[in-house]
Amino acid sequence: MSFAIKNEFKVIIGLSLILVLLITAADVHTLRVALGLPFVLFFPGYTLIAALFPGREDLDGIERVALSFGLSIAVVPLIGLLLNYTPWGIRLYPILFSLNLFVLAMSVLGWYRRKGLPEEKRLVIGINISLPQWTEMKKVDRALSVLLAASILFAVGTLAYVITTPKIGERFTEFYILGPGGKAEGYPRDLKAGQEGSVILGAVNHEYGPEEYRVEIKARDYTIGGLNPIALDHEGKFENPVKFMLLEPGQNIKVKFLLYRKGDCDPYRSLHLWVNVLP
Repeated sequence: MSFAIKNEFKVIIGLSLILVLLITAADVHTLRVALGLPFVLFFPGYTLIAALFPGREDLDGIERVALSFGLSIAVVPLIGLLLNYTPWGIRLYPILFSLNLFVLAMSVLGWYRRKGLPEEKRLVIGINISLPQWTEMKKVDRALSVLLAASILFAVGTLAYVITTPKIGERFTEFYILGPGGKAEGYPRDLKAGQEGSVILGAVNHEYGPEEYRVEIKARDYTIGGLNPIALDHEGKFENPVKFMLLEPGQNIKVKFLLYRKGDCDPYRSLHLWVNVLP
């Protein structure tokens, strides 16, 4: 059984737009991967080849498919390199929309060039379910078939490894204090002796593993407040109001917020506020 697709560009553009919708508006991981693989590994190269060689006899089917995978692997990093020198950088949405723009532009150019050819010379995608016999194939076709299969397996294996193996970057913990309104302002600067001061304490774990913390609030070598324990998974976030009290008057008293990891004797992170304590 076989059938023909006269304008495959509609299918490519439609699938690319569906992928954009899945990434921007939905959370269906399986469909994202299923559409993302051809979107990255095949569509850019195929549309470029279609624009360069619009005729049916310019390339045979195996050459066209092999070059589509090869050029996709070359084009995508080049687009990423160009994005690196723009204000948007190499991030998900800039890459997504840049690749979509490239695929759309090459599809329009390929369709325009193909339309200018006589109908009998235009490329028509034929799909035949029956597979050719290996012994009947030419040596060149056999070599290209093996090369194509190896390229696809390598590309899919590499992508699967990247997806399943998280990259471990710098390990660190964010530690910050905010004013009572949840912003980096409005900190208690002037307090009366015995009056409680209040701030919002925050921490974010970027240690690539679960961590347990504790916080001590000190002034003049005395502990005047704290929190214990704070358990966070990787990328876990903690924000909670804390209060402290100073009993002795003084000017520019340094109130220290010390973050300790479980088992550490020395502070892992530290912050401070300067507070005036009035009688």
